[in-house]
Amino acid sequence: MRRVLLVPFVVCAIAITLSAGYVWRDLHTAVVPPAGGALVSVRVGAPFRSIAEQLHGAGVLRHPFFLSAWARSQHLDRRVQSGDYRITQPVTPLQLLELLQSSSLALHWVTIPEGYTARQVAVALEQAGFGGRDVFRCVMESASLLRDLDLPGTGVEGFLFPDTYALAWAIEPETAIRTMVARFREQSASLAEIRLAAGLTEVEMVTLASLIEKETGRAEERPLIAGVFHNRLRLGMPLQSDPTVIYGLEKFGRSLTRGDLSDRSPYNTYTHAGLPPGPIANPGRAALEAAVSPAVTDALYFVSRNDGSHEFSANLADHNRAVRRYQRSR
Repeated sequence: MRRVLLVPFVVCAIAITLSAGYVWRDLHTAVVPPAGGALVSVRVGAPFRSIAEQLHGAGVLRHPFFLSAWARSQHLDRRVQSGDYRITQPVTPLQLLELLQSSSLALHWVTIPEGYTARQVAVALEQAGFGGRDVFRCVMESASLLRDLDLPGTGVEGFLFPDTYALAWAIEPETAIRTMVARFREQSASLAEIRLAAGLTEVEMVTLASLIEKETGRAEERPLIAGVFHNRLRLGMPLQSDPTVIYGLEKFGRSLTRGDLSDRSPYNTYTHAGLPPGPIANPGRAALEAAVSPAVTDALYFVSRNDGSHEFSANLADHNRAVRRYQRSR
């Protein structure tokens, strides 16, 4: 009789042991992610159960219930950090859990295009989910931060290097700005010797590069635009760059009037000779290179052909003819 009663207990013990063994083996067995990897976004306050389901849907976790139960039993479910996690290598469920607890590995991607102003960078960061634009603007205008980063009094404009950044989801605004300025320092370091040979300070290089960046989007034209500006600076001629007027008036996205060209803003290169007080945008690497290595040209003028390219002229008569031709066609 006792043997008969023991049978169910033995069967139950064996089943529990086998089940525990299966779960343990599953938690230690790597899953190969889909081709191209998987990207899982963990939002602030998301329950671990839903995160496990996300991992399952992304193809990197076989049994979400097993991992959820383990994480809860070990009090690890509340240690998960919000952010974007890119999984490209085979990983076990327990390794996944460890990965999700590392805030340094939680990334979010944001692209800052060439030619964006500091205001536009703040908007891009806000739209990417890193915080309000006003908070970033406040950080950008911090006098102590500018001193610490050895930036000019005109601010961070020009020194927020255009690139694609992988930032921690909960990154501090100041850290994000420091990261962009550090990227600028990395990219500009190799240009220091050429810059000095061209007789430019760092601020002058960035300011000139920002004008070049805003004047043309064509790679082959950047050195020519730079050549024109260098020629004008050497001869003491005003640069007469429309983007500087737009920046000084904050007339972004609107057409300039003839009256705007006589505005007394310090950024107006029609009414003030030389470079403006500081950069008018954040230039990319190619524009920085053009600023310190301009094309050798006798051109002093250029006008838009209305197709993204420009007509270059060495004298005012030729320039006026080009202006009439392309303004009439416009």
